[in-house]
Amino acid sequence: MGIRMRILMVLGMLACLTSVAFAAEGTATFYTPPYVPSSCYGYENRGVMIAAASDAIWGNRAACGRRYRVRCLGPTNQGVPQPCRGNGVEVQIVDYCPPGCHGTIDLSQEAFSQIADPNAGKIRIEYTQ
Repeated sequence: MGIRMRILMVLGMLACLTSVAFAAEGTATFYTPPYVPSSCYGYENRGVMIAAASDAIWGNRAACGRRYRVRCLGPTNQGVPQPCRGNGVEVQIVDYCPPGCHGTIDLSQEAFSQIADPNAGKIRIEYTQ
């Protein structure tokens, strides 16, 4: 294999690693069933480990189908001082959270419950694609 090819392969691997390692912070809320219809999949049921994207990640429907790993970082208010359960959850974007959405990602009730106490209502999160 030529030296140029090796350099290109290494650069490609580095680019992949940096994109995977990037984690963003935001907030998460949750919504309750029914989850269909959705903006991305209409009446197709995509399960319960799903989420709606706010304008911050929606990208004019580009977020449809993306998978995000979401982890609770802590509370956003004084209601539940320690809402995090210590778990992360992987969700698929299936819907749009319209303007006025109170979180970066609006998780399904089931997904939110995996990572935090639903009584918190809104939590600080870290998410990666």
